[in-house]
Amino acid sequence: MAVTQIEAAADALLVGGGRLVAIGGDHTIALPLLRATARRHGPLALVHFDAHLDTWDAYFGQRFTHGTPFRRAWEEGLLLRDHSAHVGLRGPLYGSHDLTDDAAMGFGQISTADVAALGPAAVVAQLIERVGDAPVYVSVDIDVLDPAHAPGTGTPEAGGLTSRELLTMLRGLDAVSIVGGDVVEVSPAYDHAEITAIAAAHVFYDLVTLLSRRVGL
Repeated sequence: MAVTQIEAAADALLVGGGRLVAIGGDHTIALPLLRATARRHGPLALVHFDAHLDTWDAYFGQRFTHGTPFRRAWEEGLLLRDHSAHVGLRGPLYGSHDLTDDAAMGFGQISTADVAALGPAAVVAQLIERVGDAPVYVSVDIDVLDPAHAPGTGTPEAGGLTSRELLTMLRGLDAVSIVGGDVVEVSPAYDHAEITAIAAAHVFYDLVTLLSRRVGL
């Protein structure tokens, strides 16, 4: 199974004490990466940039998909309660219980409307307070960006963040203890003029830079 293979490879990379940032792939990869990272650092705070919650119990009848990784991670004890948050939420829900189920697992929910009303700096302040001094895993689904900034993804949603807003918030996390992360859901087949790839490359570069600053490289 791909999830098992990814987990084993992540374990092998982390055995020497490193910190891992991965490029997806769909968001399913976050679960095995969280497993490997939590084995090294203990239960994690999650900062999750995404248009969607990804905490559904099942997606098209399957329990291990790109719509369920953080539900499974919560169930497995990989995430600290009340230290994790989604940023950039918008678009349709599968049921009225989606948001309440997510909140019951201790996730904070920040929509794109919240980002527009509060501004990136205020959102960053909320995130820093929420994660505290916990080890932090940052997961970026590129569909958190508006399709104008990232058309090349499988589940685009109108009304998303700008690339400037995302990079500003990501860079604002330099005060927290980031121990790993991923950038996922780039789909080259849907990309135009490499707009999505360029945005994702900048996000990945900034995430690696944050990690390197923490370990003094």
